[in-house]
Amino acid sequence: MSRFTRRDFLGTIPALAVAAKALTATPAAGDLTLWYKQPATIWTDALPVGNGRLGAMVFGGVETERLQLNEDTLWSGAPRDWNNSEAKKHLPEVRRLIIEEEKYHEADALCKKMQGPYNQSYQPLANLSLKFKKAASFSNYRRQLDLDSAIATVAYSNDSASFTREVFSSAVDQVIVVRLTADKPGQLSFVAGLDSLLHSNASAVGNNTLRLQGKAPENVDPNYVRSDNPVVYDDTNGKAMRFECWLRVLAEGGALTSGPDGISVEGANVATLLIAGGTGFKGFNHAPDKSADEIAAPCRNHLDAASAKLYSRMRSEHVADHRKLFRRVSLDLGPSSRGSLPTDERLKKFQSDPDDQALLVLYFQYGRYLLIGSSRPGTQPANLQGIWSELVRPPWSSNWTANINVQMNYWPVETCNLSELHEPLFDLITGLSQNGKHTAAVNYGARGWVSHHNVDLWRQSAPVGNFGSGGVTWANWQMSGPWFCAHLWEHYLFTEDKQFLGRVYPLMKGSAEFCLDWLVTDKEGKLTTCPSISTENSFTALDGKRADASAGCTMDIALIRELFANCISAAGVLGTDAEFSKHLDETRVRLPVYQIGKHGQLQEWSKDFDEPEPGQRHMSHMYPLYPGSEFTPRKMPAFWKAARVSLERRLTAGGAYTGWSRAWAINFWARLCDGEKAHESLCRLLDHSTGPNLFDTHPAGKGWIFQIDGNFGGTASVAEMLLHSHESEINFLPALPPAWPAGTVTGLRARGGVEVDISWAEGRAVSAVLHPTVSRGHQLRAPAGQQFAGGSDVTRVQLKAGKVHTVRFA
Repeated sequence: MSRFTRRDFLGTIPALAVAAKALTATPAAGDLTLWYKQPATIWTDALPVGNGRLGAMVFGGVETERLQLNEDTLWSGAPRDWNNSEAKKHLPEVRRLIIEEEKYHEADALCKKMQGPYNQSYQPLANLSLKFKKAASFSNYRRQLDLDSAIATVAYSNDSASFTREVFSSAVDQVIVVRLTADKPGQLSFVAGLDSLLHSNASAVGNNTLRLQGKAPENVDPNYVRSDNPVVYDDTNGKAMRFECWLRVLAEGGALTSGPDGISVEGANVATLLIAGGTGFKGFNHAPDKSADEIAAPCRNHLDAASAKLYSRMRSEHVADHRKLFRRVSLDLGPSSRGSLPTDERLKKFQSDPDDQALLVLYFQYGRYLLIGSSRPGTQPANLQGIWSELVRPPWSSNWTANINVQMNYWPVETCNLSELHEPLFDLITGLSQNGKHTAAVNYGARGWVSHHNVDLWRQSAPVGNFGSGGVTWANWQMSGPWFCAHLWEHYLFTEDKQFLGRVYPLMKGSAEFCLDWLVTDKEGKLTTCPSISTENSFTALDGKRADASAGCTMDIALIRELFANCISAAGVLGTDAEFSKHLDETRVRLPVYQIGKHGQLQEWSKDFDEPEPGQRHMSHMYPLYPGSEFTPRKMPAFWKAARVSLERRLTAGGAYTGWSRAWAINFWARLCDGEKAHESLCRLLDHSTGPNLFDTHPAGKGWIFQIDGNFGGTASVAEMLLHSHESEINFLPALPPAWPAGTVTGLRARGGVEVDISWAEGRAVSAVLHPTVSRGHQLRAPAGQQFAGGSDVTRVQLKAGKVHTVRFA
């Protein structure tokens, strides 16, 4: 599988200078520790550590510790043919029913016949259990996660000694490390074991190593599908992947033995546990047919290399590696009187009294921490649960849901100064484009490449739905390709790396080619898309009944307009494809115009349909406001205002009731330059859609499940409130809420290759420091109601790469 190089992603950013700044910076302002007075009793209370590939959820038990383990390539299934050649036969009739006859229900029924199989599911790797000798009682318990060091710690005392447990997942050594210590010698006695929910068996390798071998299922139906046989195993080589999880125990003092229950340690002074994991994954387009020995070899090698290091060295190298990313950004919104409270108690108090701005800082930085832990160069992208999932049938298969969720995972990656962590998403897009080329041809008779609503490890590009069981509003949506391509262009805008742009331009062009072929002529002779879906939302047809597919939904048009414009710009930068750019430009002007509906709202569909669900969590028609950038107060101001009406109507009707949807609303408010409303929604995200360990929540039945996109969307929204750069200018504090009268932020990034520090007091900007990585001119805009020291609210500066530029405000 092709991989982008680090150079491709950092481009003109002086990487060594950025890393040096991060390593020498002070810790990000405020208390950056999640902590608790009790162990976790359920998975969603445990604390996550991760290195992008290996993840663990740390429960912190006293008598029994559990680390639930994941490896990012452990999925069910294997490559297969998911395309549906019948889809192409139904397409003309679907279009006729919608465009010519407006028979939407009949069209919906035919759309179901265009679906393919469900995709596969992300799988749990193993559990590490540590069973300690029972103590009569314990005291002084503390469980914590330090975001600045990426180390989870458990500490407590009993009648014999005080104990400390440190856990981290090292990207340097590619192992998970557990360190057990006591303040008195000979106090550590425990049994360490490995088990898995998947078909597996554990055996001893010598007296200090356990080897867990297993195989993932050949098929796992999504958790929302009722099935008599949802999990299917097949021992045929290549039908599903094997996996391995290795544990090595290094004890200082005491006795160490291995047996059927695991590795037993008796009376040690100190113990270090190393965990390695691997799978048979060979690439998205290859059968996962590695032998057990092939998988075991790198696991053993990682353990051998880590075992040769002192713990202090492993720890310090891990911390340094983490901090060169994490410490790039700091945010200080002032001290909190609740900083001494455990995080769960603090969150409960926030629900009744949200005057705890430092908790919002902790939440902001937690999102950055989670992205560092779940997306590193060379790994898979962060999925619906990042890399942390305990179930064989996880929520929504823990896949990459591509009608907003995986895109939202990467909203903070550029603005929050983690640009190279974008790489795994670009790798996914590259693989998806290869499979999507076949899907475009087989399913639709189109050029280019297409992808739909769900993506798995095997880069399934066809619509899901089990050939007719899926909902049309999600399974049949075919516009994720253009949305993915927006991330390619955004990365270029932030880095101005022409070499990177040259590598990804063919992906953008391929998506544009599909869109050109997907466009059809309506009854008035205008171009439109059909069938067209406003993601996961239905409309009320003329007969008063719900319908799903129509023609020319606003989001379709927005994505195609944006993609065509970005391709034209990219071709111009690269000095290529003049004829293709001309064709895109001529086609773009023939696309439908945006419309304002009867309520003053931005229309979601080409006709001003009523909505059977006015509080729908999806708000796709407002894409041009965010994450797109067509609607601004200075560009398309009428539609910018209409988008506000749409947002207000959605929220009034009970919308944004999921974590990710609320995070989207915050970003909308930030783009509408309404800091008070943005802050109100940010507080709502924490008090309504955040769990005790600050995981984002999604309602499910009478309870909730973890879904990581809201964490990332929430982090992105804080940056969006403090800095805009989407209008070809750098706009300082565009949505500063009254609740943040004073503060500082350092290290945010603006488009055009600029790192930005801002300080403000009494609700007004004081100064800004610009650290350019690219030499070029920039237009700067002062906060509303303010001017620069020179007496204007807009000014232009010429910045030189590596030379700091200070801006002062009147």
